[in-house]
Amino acid sequence: MGGGRSGPGTEASRGAGGALVFRGATVVDGSGADRYRADVRIDRGLITGIGRRLTAAREVDADGLVLAPGFIDLHAHSDLALLLEPEHPAKVTQGVTCEVLGQDGLSYAPSDDTTLPALRRQIAGWNGDPEGFDWDWRTVGEYLDRLDRTGTGVNACYLVPHGSLRMLAVGWADRAPAPAELDRMRALLAQGLAEGAVGMSSGLSYTPGMYAGTAELVELCRVVARYGGFHAPHQRSYGEGALEGYTEMVEIARQSGCPVHLTHATMNFGVNRGRAGELLDLVDRALADGVDLTLDSYPYLPGSTTLAALLPGWATEGGPAATLERLADPGRCERIRYEVEEKGSDGCHGVVADWAAVQLSGVGNPELAGLVGRTVAGIAAEQRRSGTEVFLDLLRRDGLATTVLQHVGHEENVRAIMRHRVHAVGSDGLLTGARPHPRAWGTFPRYLARYSRELGVLTLEETVARMTGRPAARLGLDRRGLIAPGHHADLVLFDPQTVRDTATFEQPRLPATGIEHVYVNGTAVVRQGRTTGARPGRALRRTDRGTRAV
Repeated sequence: MGGGRSGPGTEASRGAGGALVFRGATVVDGSGADRYRADVRIDRGLITGIGRRLTAAREVDADGLVLAPGFIDLHAHSDLALLLEPEHPAKVTQGVTCEVLGQDGLSYAPSDDTTLPALRRQIAGWNGDPEGFDWDWRTVGEYLDRLDRTGTGVNACYLVPHGSLRMLAVGWADRAPAPAELDRMRALLAQGLAEGAVGMSSGLSYTPGMYAGTAELVELCRVVARYGGFHAPHQRSYGEGALEGYTEMVEIARQSGCPVHLTHATMNFGVNRGRAGELLDLVDRALADGVDLTLDSYPYLPGSTTLAALLPGWATEGGPAATLERLADPGRCERIRYEVEEKGSDGCHGVVADWAAVQLSGVGNPELAGLVGRTVAGIAAEQRRSGTEVFLDLLRRDGLATTVLQHVGHEENVRAIMRHRVHAVGSDGLLTGARPHPRAWGTFPRYLARYSRELGVLTLEETVARMTGRPAARLGLDRRGLIAPGHHADLVLFDPQTVRDTATFEQPRLPATGIEHVYVNGTAVVRQGRTTGARPGRALRRTDRGTRAV
């Protein structure tokens, strides 16, 4: 590259703009094939050449570095973050160039003037609820248009949230939909898919999605299948009823003909220690029977959710306002105490709550900020109260906005699941709160560092394929997820020896090291390890010809 070079990854220019060559890169192309050394040229947002001695106006010295397709986060909770902080440093510094939003059956489109305020309150712990924000959309298409007008650091796909459909058609009632209500859900779902959504998500341990029966989900998945999408369920239990929940999701796929993507596929809590093989046997049987099935996971043991999610389902019927009314009723609180402490709440995955494993990660009420980072059990011991008393008090005082970490995972399960041939990567990262789960900033480099380089659970090629080519295929992305001529220039250049997550549970917002350059649609969003502030991302919409940007 000549005299100005300060080391690998440095960019040199022979003129402004124009084509760019990554010189002497180790190419890991996203297919799972062996790495190879080559120059890769990009121009006008596309990969225009792969070979030797390619020329361009600008060059990046990629000697000793890996060039891979941009990473795709199959399970993201950036629905508001992309609009509030569109440069999106949490993800671009990991090498992420595309995210899938609308997860777990709850997001802001479709909605109306009645459901939107309740949705905002219900998932404030996931996304925040900013004052003065312009909620200028109601439909899926309008939300995707808002992303495009804003301009974002990454591309985004969207899943129609089943719980949001149910709110619009049925409300928060614990019952099956009437025929006309199911018809409305079908119509709203079809509209969202026609406007560009890539499938449907469901949140079957969250209100009101948990009230849906198998038959309702089959009917809706038939609509998804007609549009070429897929179902991404947060199934009913990751604890006591985990295998039964996964079995139901596979049966829905069989009956509807709709592909299924088992999102954050885990086997958690003490009842599931060492039982990942049972889940994988179920997956293998389904694949052998012709079910179109994939799954994702994050490379950490704790999970993350809202504190209110641990409530029994009956306590959340009717929405957030009704929930808070019940929390003011001593008789109902005693019933909640029994289910949470003794029986095992469905909201807590059928297991008795272990308050020592529930750690506060964020609050909405500033008066509670001093409790972040502490466990419910620790707070209870200090206050000489029971864990459930603290739990209920926090819900009331924080208006259901508290987020928590649940230390319930098992390393042997995590490793077994990530080895499976249909596994891909999803962060499930929440970006709000004082101390959110570090997976929001660290998932992708953690796979590369801990599970590939250090532990050898996956080869580098296998790891990259789980982050790129495999999720792109699941999403039906048009010319993305691989390094190949004519593909979109979503690319990440990293040092395979130094790439590492630095985010921790104590300091969860630290960026990765070793990620040198990240390009989205041919524009640098990270250059020499620093964010550029560029916002070249766009909504990727599904059409009859595949998912494309418009």
